[in-house]
Amino acid sequence: MKILIDEGKCVAAGQCVAAAAEVFDQRDEDGIAVLLDENPPAELADDVRQAAAVCPAMAITIVERTGSIPTATVAE
Repeated sequence: MKILIDEGKCVAAGQCVAAAAEVFDQRDEDGIAVLLDENPPAELADDVRQAAAVCPAMAITIVERTGSIPTATVAE
């Protein structure tokens, strides 16, 4: 799993941090989400998926690695 954040879409709501604080944080100056770990361990996968699902701006993209072909998942 690889995580991408579209900073241009992020509205600094902090929902990602609430769902997966080990993976996401927010910049002090404007609250925009930042990644602490763009390739989190498997045990955090459910938290990361929840973070993407609750993002009000849909700014988080998850790239799932199935075999050798990555597939992107965007929260809806």
